[in-house]
Amino acid sequence: MTATTIRLLPRALRFLRGRTRVLLLMGGWSLLETGHTFISGYGVAKALDDGFLAGRTGTAMAWLAVAAVAVVLGGAAGRGVFRGLADLVEPLRDVLIRTVVTRALDEAVADPARAADTAVVSRLTNQTELARDSFAGLVLVARSFVFTSAGALLGLFSLAPQLLLIVLPPLVVGLLLFLATLRPMARQQRAFLQADETLSAHFGAVAAGLRDVAACGARRTVKGRADGLIDAEARAARRLAGWAAARCLALGVAGQLPVLLLLLSTPWLLRQQLTAGTVLGALTYLTQALLPALHTLMNALGSAGTRLLVVLDRLTGSPDRTPRGGPAAAGHAGHADSVCGTAAAEPGSAAPRPGARTDPVGPRVELRSVTFAYGPGAQPVLHDLDLVVEPGEHLAVVGPSGIGKSTLAGLVTGLLPPTEGTVRVDGRPPAAPRPTPDAEPGCPALPDPGPSRRRVLIPQQAYVFSGTVRDNLLYLCPDGASDAAAAAAADAVGLSPLVSRLGGLDARIDPAALSQGERQLIALGRAHLAPAPLVLLDEATCHLDPVAEQRAEQAFADRPGTLIVIAHRITSAQRADRVLVLDGIRATVGGHTELLDRSPLYRELAGNWQPESAERGR
Repeated sequence: MTATTIRLLPRALRFLRGRTRVLLLMGGWSLLETGHTFISGYGVAKALDDGFLAGRTGTAMAWLAVAAVAVVLGGAAGRGVFRGLADLVEPLRDVLIRTVVTRALDEAVADPARAADTAVVSRLTNQTELARDSFAGLVLVARSFVFTSAGALLGLFSLAPQLLLIVLPPLVVGLLLFLATLRPMARQQRAFLQADETLSAHFGAVAAGLRDVAACGARRTVKGRADGLIDAEARAARRLAGWAAARCLALGVAGQLPVLLLLLSTPWLLRQQLTAGTVLGALTYLTQALLPALHTLMNALGSAGTRLLVVLDRLTGSPDRTPRGGPAAAGHAGHADSVCGTAAAEPGSAAPRPGARTDPVGPRVELRSVTFAYGPGAQPVLHDLDLVVEPGEHLAVVGPSGIGKSTLAGLVTGLLPPTEGTVRVDGRPPAAPRPTPDAEPGCPALPDPGPSRRRVLIPQQAYVFSGTVRDNLLYLCPDGASDAAAAAAADAVGLSPLVSRLGGLDARIDPAALSQGERQLIALGRAHLAPAPLVLLDEATCHLDPVAEQRAEQAFADRPGTLIVIAHRITSAQRADRVLVLDGIRATVGGHTELLDRSPLYRELAGNWQPESAERGR
């Protein structure tokens, strides 16, 4: 029994206990199938011995008529079973859909970027339907095998107990051989589903990031990774097919060998005073009942059974504790459901690059042994991360998509609480209120005057609301600001031409009429004007051209305070005092030149971040 089976067994038993009436109803209908199986072989034996061989044709026809009626009753039993099957299958599907949707919504609330996770889409559609169909098939074939085998073995015993000595040994051995293949088949089925999810997630990420692929000149790299994932899925499918072929041996031992042994033992059975009708009845049980039931059971358990086990494990939890694809894959682009989220501490303390600011203005940011995961049991996005950003420092954060860069920004701003470890901004949790400067020792802190006084986070999707340009720029200024200050901030980040075109600070804005880059410029001007000494730019310049991006980032670098930039281009990292590289295994910190020597992932990112013309010239 696998660990997955042990984990899922209590849930399965609770699910079935809640539907006892349905199970009893299906069992009652299935008893008719047992009777049909019993009569099929017993009627043939009696028709031959007491009818045709005894010269009583009427008796023979009567027994055959009884067997025909049993066939009709077996059909009625199947109809009743199918009616009860829906009461088992549809509730299971509903439970799985609720589970997947609830987990997806929880993750989307915690991190909106996870809402487009293509692995979640695969679980909600393809894998849920796989689970429902597989469960329905297993219920039907398992029920049929149990009641058919009971009827056949009871019939064999009624005809002659000696027949069981011939039939049971190969039947048991074949079933044991088959059961021995289930665990490796489940392992290969899991590998195939993981390869399918990884491929789906990769294509989803590429489709959403085609602009980045073109801007970075990474077509060859993306194509190479896609080819590798396609080959991995094909290999997993071939291994799974190889184990499926092993079912043929078990089926031959359990189903075909008893027939052969019965034929070879016929002379001995006749010497034991068994009649020709008894032998023919036993042959009927084997070929018309046991062999088809075995064939269906092994096919169902070997394919649908292992598939159901793996899919249920994927849908109901039990996330892998290692990055998908192993440690080597941790540096590759991933998706939200399979994010390669470990970052063991390697904070480093490289000296600031030449020309960096030396004034210690701004808060000190500290992360100590920080681990964060989106929900209980989920794979950590960041693991055991240590990081110190000194006052007034300019830090750039780089890494593959989905590695945890935006999560880091959420932790520093207090939007996300760490699962483990501590985050401190100027020695306090980022979401904690500050006491007023004149508060007496021991007195409780007064209400927080506003988080915008302490930190500003500008995400990739900039928010601009209907109102005037001034309203948008002063949105993060609790005490307001002069027109001169607003104009200076707009000029610093390169927003002035847009303000002039719109009609000045009093012009009203229609957000739908602005481009993504124009929205980002307004958000950057708003952040630059804000009094907060800590600014985090989460790819906040991704829709700007490199020249505009350089001007905006330089404006924030010249602004007093601590600056953390989640880089969209490698030039952002080159302009920073230090660079934090998240690669899913550890966090590496250093200067641009230093990291080119120390970090293979940083070298890869720097190599891919080339103009498109450079790739065409190769």
